[in-house]
Amino acid sequence: MARAFTDIAIRNLKPGPTRRELPDPGARGLYVVVQPSGVKSFAVRYRHSGKPRKLTLTSGITLAAARKAAADALYQVEQGHDPSTARRQAKQAQRLAAADTFKAVAEEYFQRGGDAGKGGGANLRSKAWREAALERLVYPTLGDRPIAEIRRNEVNRLLDKIEDASGLVMADRALAIIRRIMNWHAARSDDFRSPIVRGMARADAKARARKRTLTDDELRAVWRAAEAGEGPFERLVQFLLLTAARRNEAAYLRQNELSGADWTLPASRNKTKVDLIRPLSVAAQAVLARVPSLAGCDFVFSTDGRSAINGFSYFKKRFDAQCGVSGWTLHDLRRTSRSLMSRAGVNSDHAERCLGHVIGGVRETYDRYEFHTEKQHAYEALAAQIDRIINPRDNVTALPVRG
Repeated sequence: MARAFTDIAIRNLKPGPTRRELPDPGARGLYVVVQPSGVKSFAVRYRHSGKPRKLTLTSGITLAAARKAAADALYQVEQGHDPSTARRQAKQAQRLAAADTFKAVAEEYFQRGGDAGKGGGANLRSKAWREAALERLVYPTLGDRPIAEIRRNEVNRLLDKIEDASGLVMADRALAIIRRIMNWHAARSDDFRSPIVRGMARADAKARARKRTLTDDELRAVWRAAEAGEGPFERLVQFLLLTAARRNEAAYLRQNELSGADWTLPASRNKTKVDLIRPLSVAAQAVLARVPSLAGCDFVFSTDGRSAINGFSYFKKRFDAQCGVSGWTLHDLRRTSRSLMSRAGVNSDHAERCLGHVIGGVRETYDRYEFHTEKQHAYEALAAQIDRIINPRDNVTALPVRG
């Protein structure tokens, strides 16, 4: 009887001019494969359904591991199973699992435009932020997990961790990203059901909603500081007040969106996914006329002539020091403008349409009137109200004193 192989004996096998398979006397069906290059591996030979089959074992394993694998494979044959088929099915399952990890699904979500929310430059910025947040906060814990195996308690534990490290708001933002991706995947899958349910948010959105508006004194200080400046940020501040637009709607304003006195915010950049026409007031047009002109730049508000204005935190910090007003955000200007419209007597529906809000119910379905004239009057009323605050007039007339 031939002596059984040992690991040392296998290492000492000399390669020949052709590939060789040497049976291991110590294990039925096990062969040592010696390549002409000197590389050695293991294979199991067996018969299934009357046909000869071969199972190549994982390279780099020890002789003991190969013998155990051979014994396991032959046991499967005795049970009527083909170990080669089982291996292929296991590999296929692994490939499918790898393709359906949370990270793989998230990457496909971004690649296929599942993240196309606001469109334009604003969407590119928010997309980059979401991808960075996933890399930093979510992928280390859930990235390699098959998305179908992620359970609600796993998500909650992750949110606990984010909340402890970065606060309630960041935990809720991470939850929002995870929810979007899982809902998108659920819409494309026959079997997947998202583990995200109502009530998982860490903070009450209504409680967190800002209510800040500028007082008349603050508005006066902000406007006058902007008026004294010459940069695109100062003009942007004034334009936001006069249009009640969202920050990125105005910041990413393109030259081709302006036609005469009208600014058409395209559906691709509008939160409501419809074109929004804003008839600009005379004051708003005057602000645009003062924006520094950069040759060849497609964006109205730009600092480099190539892209839209950014770095809002830097500009805002510097502007706060100039105007002496703190504790406000650019979005607070939108809320301030809406309040000023009411103060100026603008019809509530018309003011909401200026902001780009959709009037719900059956009116949304059947009322297709653009309200261009009404919005024009609303914006002029807003500009007049701002002017009255910036340049207060003494309406008190002194009465003659009678002796």
